[in-house]
Amino acid sequence: MDRPFVPINCFFKGSYNPAYEEEIKKCKDKCWQYNSLHPNDADGHDKILRELLGKAGKEVCVVAPFWCDYGYNIEVGDRFYANHNVIMQDGGKITFGNDVFIAPNCLFTTAEHALDPQMRKEGIEIAKPIVVGNNVWIGAGAIVLAGAVIGDNTVIGAGSVVKGDIPSGVVAAGVPCKVIREITEADKHTYPFYQGGY
Repeated sequence: MDRPFVPINCFFKGSYNPAYEEEIKKCKDKCWQYNSLHPNDADGHDKILRELLGKAGKEVCVVAPFWCDYGYNIEVGDRFYANHNVIMQDGGKITFGNDVFIAPNCLFTTAEHALDPQMRKEGIEIAKPIVVGNNVWIGAGAIVLAGAVIGDNTVIGAGSVVKGDIPSGVVAAGVPCKVIREITEADKHTYPFYQGGY
């Protein structure tokens, strides 16, 4: 479920929205259970992940530790892989297509705090959805910000900060993340042990 406004994810005395924070606590409990399992307990991880996420396709693997805020706002397609230390702040919906690879230490945050200091102090926060297409690879340490849309068949370079739209079929990188070049047939011959492509 999408929310235009969500609470700040913290537990100060006198919370901004007790109902939302109760949901966050439940999600954190599930994340803690997930992260506490033996690293080779694939069945255990899969069971909790499918309880946690709003939608999970076939062959989904998220390597612990993994943290999110609500869980049910995250939808992942088939053959989804996320490496260690991925964080998803899912006050708004985060949607991934099929065949998405996420490297370690990536952050997806749908939250934006108010620029005005008084509004920020009052807990005003808006959430914008994130959409990641099919066949996308996101490099280590990338940050994907609220409202970002990443097209199909695209590679996001390590350490990038993605805001706004990144088109399909490109390599994009940097802070802010920008298109470097298109992905072409020549990229099938990048690795010499794959003679002639696939």
